[in-house]
Amino acid sequence: MTRPFAPGYRIPPDLLLRAYASGVFPMGESAEDREIFWVRPETRGVIPLDGFHMPRSLRKVIRQGRFDIRFNTDFAGVMEGCAEPSEGRHNTWINGPIREAYSALHDRGYCHSVEAWREDRLVGGLYGVTLGRAFFGESMFSREADASKACLAALVERLRERGFVLLDTQFTTEHLKRFGAVDIPRRKYETLLEDALRDEARFD
Repeated sequence: MTRPFAPGYRIPPDLLLRAYASGVFPMGESAEDREIFWVRPETRGVIPLDGFHMPRSLRKVIRQGRFDIRFNTDFAGVMEGCAEPSEGRHNTWINGPIREAYSALHDRGYCHSVEAWREDRLVGGLYGVTLGRAFFGESMFSREADASKACLAALVERLRERGFVLLDTQFTTEHLKRFGAVDIPRRKYETLLEDALRDEARFD
């Protein structure tokens, strides 16, 4: 279910947090279109933190220390990377209002980036929103093979360590299903979300 707003719509950070707390998130049609849509899917994608699957090849990459994994050192760079055209994705939904709103949440400590660096270059990353004990994944990118996968593995490890109970991927893809992502009905998701919001976990 989606609801459009007028072009040029700005998303107040408090409104955005209330939306996540009620199971709703915004998207844009393209980088050039300033219209925002609020989305509340009938089926939601999640990665159960106790059911995360790490492929053997990724274990090898992590053991080798191929990437320097960092948190929140270049949030703007991660958003920029996520908005870049890539193979199979020529347009992005990350438009001006989206960038502005999530940057504001980052400044307030509610939005975080996980980054893969190699030889002091940002080569992959992901970002998402935290609220209560939930992490709402927004987007990821790779400029080198396995970079975003290593970020996802680091994210799951951090969420487990710090008491998070819900990793929301919004939708599932064949790529995410390789790591244990599953689709659940909206009602079940809202129950999990309600439980996750009863307490607080710290990402930093």
